[in-house]
Amino acid sequence: MNLHGKDIKIFAANGCPTVADHIARVLGLPMGKCDVTRFSDGEVSVSIHESVRGSDVFVVQSTCPPVNDNLMELLIMIDAFKRASAGRITAVIPYLGYARQDRKAKARDPISAKLVADLISAAGADRVLTMDLHAPQIQGFFNIPVDHLLGVPVMAPFFEEKFKDCLSDIVVVSPDLGSVNRARKFAERIDAPLAIVDKRRPKANACEVMNIIGDVSGKKVIIVDDLIDTAGTLCNGARALMEVGGAAEVYACATHGVLSGPALEHLEKSVIKELILLDTIPMPPEKKIDKITMVPVGPVFAEAIERIYADRPVSPLFV
Repeated sequence: MNLHGKDIKIFAANGCPTVADHIARVLGLPMGKCDVTRFSDGEVSVSIHESVRGSDVFVVQSTCPPVNDNLMELLIMIDAFKRASAGRITAVIPYLGYARQDRKAKARDPISAKLVADLISAAGADRVLTMDLHAPQIQGFFNIPVDHLLGVPVMAPFFEEKFKDCLSDIVVVSPDLGSVNRARKFAERIDAPLAIVDKRRPKANACEVMNIIGDVSGKKVIIVDDLIDTAGTLCNGARALMEVGGAAEVYACATHGVLSGPALEHLEKSVIKELILLDTIPMPPEKKIDKITMVPVGPVFAEAIERIYADRPVSPLFV
């Protein structure tokens, strides 16, 4: 296996074709020719229509809903490129599904994130490029190199521009104790103070009591998280910032917008004025609401791919 492919080729499955196309356009490359379809019984069918022998192949695929279908597409595409003698195969996974199952929360639980990491390695990937894993330690589940991009350097400039005339009125908020590190990095980038929503359940079956650690009174606050699923925690935290903390306005941002179940209903009824999401997960037309603004990740992934191909460090993208 070559350590370096002779040329870059970008291929996409069905998980996030828009991101793949954006990456190819930024790099000035044509999209790789392939078909990813289904047989009549639902099995994944992959056909590669050009030579990849000796090439540096980048397979772009988010394992977002339908998670299992998209995961199988990724695995089978990697296997196809391996058997076609690609020089090096990088799985570009803007959103890695199963990342929340990173430990045994109770007896006899699986650690599904480790299983997915093993499957990707066994399929033949030489390295992984992803963004904002729910638990950063998942990088250690892989036995191949992992380049872990961050969403903060993409989202922070959006708010810097939006609030350039009133940055002194901004407070960055972590929605829970587990997201403090991410929120702190965001706050440092825009030179704003940090606050934390502290959730406590006084006793079993009792409602959560939310306390605000930090001063948000009269401020515009930005809640920073890695992903939004049903949006219940986010919307409850936003309400607490207004009712308990006395915030003037609440904005939010997250890298991954899963938006399952009642998420849209929660967001529509919430006090959140605007939610910024990166396009690591496609946004179907039926999920588009006025409160949601999408920001593309194609440029940052394109630069990371260019650096990987040239054997240059990816870490400058985190600064």
